[in-house]
Amino acid sequence: MKTLLIPTDFKLQSLNCIPQLAKQVYPHKLNVLMVHMLGITDSISELLMLSRRSAEYRHIPDAFYRACNEIRSNETNNVIDIHIEFFYGNTVAAFKNFLDANDVHAIVNLQNYDYELLTEKSIDPAVLIYRGGKPIIDADPTLPITTQVPELKEELETQNV
Repeated sequence: MKTLLIPTDFKLQSLNCIPQLAKQVYPHKLNVLMVHMLGITDSISELLMLSRRSAEYRHIPDAFYRACNEIRSNETNNVIDIHIEFFYGNTVAAFKNFLDANDVHAIVNLQNYDYELLTEKSIDPAVLIYRGGKPIIDADPTLPITTQVPELKEELETQNV
């Protein structure tokens, strides 16, 4: 089983590459981690309330949840699950810990994608993904990934995971 992190702003377009990624790594099964990145505050009171925060989830449209469920049901042989997470942090060290804690094998970089910052705390994912120490898979969500990354399966297998 392989875990791929895909930075998202919860537009449906960010999900387009999942079926092709799943086919590309077959016979491995995929866990997909859809992550929106938020900078962490310096305020002690906000940090104390961070574990109770759920306000960010209001930015996820119902259509995004439905699309995730549809992909799960259509790709039952290849996609185990699609998780939606928020990463809170500004440092590479915190991001590497997040990657390790979620057993991420590679990060998908959506090329030609207009990543929207949802809140004033949202950060551009490029700031961290290129320094996370994991393989980067460039994918254009408007094109089939099979034409972009034919060596994806071999790249993930060389990680001996």
